[in-house]
Amino acid sequence: MDPHPPKYVMLPENQGSIRPPPYRRNVPRYQSKSHKSGGNCCLRCICCCYCFLVLLIFLLGTLAFYFYAVYQPQVPSYKVEEFTTAHFDMKPDFSLYTEFAVTVKADNPNSKIGFTYGKDSSVEVVYQDSTLCSGQIPAFHQGYKNVTMIKVILKGKSDFGSGLQEALMDNRKSGKIPMEVKVTVPVSVVIGEFPLRQFKVQVTCNLVVDNLTPNKKAGILSNECFPKVEF
Repeated sequence: MDPHPPKYVMLPENQGSIRPPPYRRNVPRYQSKSHKSGGNCCLRCICCCYCFLVLLIFLLGTLAFYFYAVYQPQVPSYKVEEFTTAHFDMKPDFSLYTEFAVTVKADNPNSKIGFTYGKDSSVEVVYQDSTLCSGQIPAFHQGYKNVTMIKVILKGKSDFGSGLQEALMDNRKSGKIPMEVKVTVPVSVVIGEFPLRQFKVQVTCNLVVDNLTPNKKAGILSNECFPKVEF
């Protein structure tokens, strides 16, 4: 036995035509970047939207701070100054015809902001949720640091039941008649000569008057007004 075997293999003659398999080159595989690039695009869009939103909030906050710092806006105050009965006629069929003259005081405390009161307004006098009469405020402009007295004539006919008529008569005898004056008016804020957005002001004044005698000014025993703004 040969102690050193040969380093090659002898093939038989009948297998001399065997050839080694062809050499296969390893082609490098590349991952598709379409999904990754699409994700990066969405991320950039989200970041841009957030940056725009933050910038918009900052600008709006800056404008609001500038507006409040420069113009120092204040809400106008309202009060019923006079309440006069022109007609107060109770009919046998429990209907009631009334005519009142109501003077409303509008106080604008702003030194750089004016108000324009529009035409589509309404004023109502209400007793126990029943409207007695109604009218309108004339359109007008209120300037800076201005107090305006608005006189409104209200007329109306209402159908009272016997119970409501009896309650009203009892209040008249006691000299304490609870009434409500409800005002709804469109108002535009005016800065300089430029009117801004129009909004609706609703004022409810809870009154207690001492009489409803025709052609006599009623004494106002209690007077509380609550404004409300609708944008």
